[in-house]
This record gives sequence, C-alpha cells and structure tokens, in this order.
Amino acid sequence: MEKITLTVNEVAALIGVGMTTIYTMVRQEEIPHKKVRGRILFHRGTIEKWLSGEESESKIG
Repeated sequence: MEKITLTVNEVAALIGVGMTTIYTMVRQEEIPHKKVRGRILFHRGTIEKWLSGEESESKIG
C-alpha cells in the first residue's frame, strides 16, 4: 500500500528541490501542507494535484 503522507525530505526529492526550499515554501504558505504534532506532512494526492496545477489553495483545511 502506498503512503498517504509525505515528509519534507520526500517532497523535496519528488519535486527536485532542497529541503530548505520546502521549509521556506511551507513558511510562506506556497505549498499545501499540514502540521501534525510539530511535524510538517504533505498529502500525496494534494501534492500531485498542486504540481499539475489543479490545486489552487496554498494550504489544506
């Protein structure tokens, strides 16, 4: 079964940028994410839609 959530490291590898870039994008709310108990997580489906331009909101929920 495929994981539903991705970590900062996994998203950075997926889109081909560094982890620092992902942290900056999170801080500036440029990428859809959730914080769970201090961890930054990304929903795989939402990130895939965001990458294809289908996701217009910068933050989930």
